[in-house]
Amino acid sequence: ETETVKRDKITCSKDVFEIMKPIMLDLPHEEFWLLVLNRSNAVIKKELISRGGVAGAVVDTKIIFKTAVENLASSIIISHNHPSGNLKPSDADIKITKSIKEAGKIMDIPLFDHVIITDSGYYSFNDEGML
Repeated sequence: ETETVKRDKITCSKDVFEIMKPIMLDLPHEEFWLLVLNRSNAVIKKELISRGGVAGAVVDTKIIFKTAVENLASSIIISHNHPSGNLKPSDADIKITKSIKEAGKIMDIPLFDHVIITDSGYYSFNDEGML
């Protein structure tokens, strides 16, 4: 008897928010997560990449793509929270997003979105034309 695993499917940034909200809501510190997607945009893995302080988390692009490659990712989504409640991406957020996007191009694992989560809502780099 084989059990089929119901995978979360990503069709828009709100899907990312719904998946990550329960993990990130009410955290006093910043966490940076990776969603690894298959060809039909279903989540095959959720992984905590780094846990930071109140003001930020260090993100290593190599760790992101190591996980992506090991899981034969077709694409990836990154997500992190802003405990401050500020939805605006910081300069560091923009910089790491660009860096991961570029690495994804080379690796043929596109960055689908970067979603910032707060208690009051979310910010999608993709929706805002920042990707």
